[in-house]
Amino acid sequence: MADSIEKVSIIVSKGSLEGIYPALIMANGARAEGIDVNLFFTFFGLDAIHKERNEHIKLATVGNPGLHLATMAGGLPGVSTAMTHYMNHKMEKLDIPSIPEFVEMIADTGAGMYACKASVDLFGLEKNDFIDQVQDIITVGEFYEMAAGGQIIFT
Repeated sequence: MADSIEKVSIIVSKGSLEGIYPALIMANGARAEGIDVNLFFTFFGLDAIHKERNEHIKLATVGNPGLHLATMAGGLPGVSTAMTHYMNHKMEKLDIPSIPEFVEMIADTGAGMYACKASVDLFGLEKNDFIDQVQDIITVGEFYEMAAGGQIIFT
């Protein structure tokens, strides 16, 4: 019998719907199973926790092979917005929360939310640029200390 997972640390590095939702779904599922969770938002993944950006996350249409025919038209004006609206509508029908709601819900279960210091510095951001659920801005070394003994998932 396999050992049970007691802790996961999830790295969120992409700032698109298809980059953020998998991390949130994994975190939510882990918390539902009683697994300790820490989310580490880095690079464009910071958009998921940015006060002014987290409600405006779009689906990446250019270079996204999962969209099939929409990928060919992905660079045309309005295609990304239309596909984002379509996906948000489908998720709403399935009662999947918006990114801000999902992040708040996961934080309320006790999951840790952290911003990457190197990325925060790179983009000239500060703690007050992020939603209240972000506990701290930490270094990669601090993230690894926090992740010690658990699984790391990179999305």
